[in-house]
Amino acid sequence: MDPKSYFKNIVDNVTSIAIGMKITIKYCFQKTVTVQYPEQYLKFAPRYRGIHEFEANRCIACDMCAKACPVDCIYIDKSAPRKIDKKTEKAVGGELLRFAIDYSKCLFCALCTEPCPTDCIHMGKLHDLSSYSREDVVVEFAEIDKQNLRTPIPLWMERNKEKIPWVKGEYDRIKAGKLATTAADIPDVK
Repeated sequence: MDPKSYFKNIVDNVTSIAIGMKITIKYCFQKTVTVQYPEQYLKFAPRYRGIHEFEANRCIACDMCAKACPVDCIYIDKSAPRKIDKKTEKAVGGELLRFAIDYSKCLFCALCTEPCPTDCIHMGKLHDLSSYSREDVVVEFAEIDKQNLRTPIPLWMERNKEKIPWVKGEYDRIKAGKLATTAADIPDVK
């Protein structure tokens, strides 16, 4: 190797390191943008589509949501036909045996909310359904309804409800059976 190319390589390496260090130092002293989740609340857009919220007492098990689902992640079973009682706005007739959504497949596209004739399924605001097994990501909404819930309560929420104020508020909303805003649902076209 000749001395000219040797010194050129050294200059190139030092220049490259200087450029990298300039970028590193520039970002080193800027304000951080990382949100310390879950201690800090994440701000979501009004039309954010999270884990579904389901009103089983209004579901007539018509299978329209399951037919609209592009990935076949909704499973519905009923004992007999169901219909809406106009006075109470509740489903009567057969029993809703199973309404489940497999979140390992779900695209969160909200196409299941559009064809529902009773508006019993909505896109929720929860985004984290951490679990220890793949079976735990299949949410049995008919079973959850027996606990008077509209959406599953994630493990992290159960564990942090006493420590983090915003988690306590969201936990109380879910336990009370209140729905999140339905802004993420696809509106009816008239």
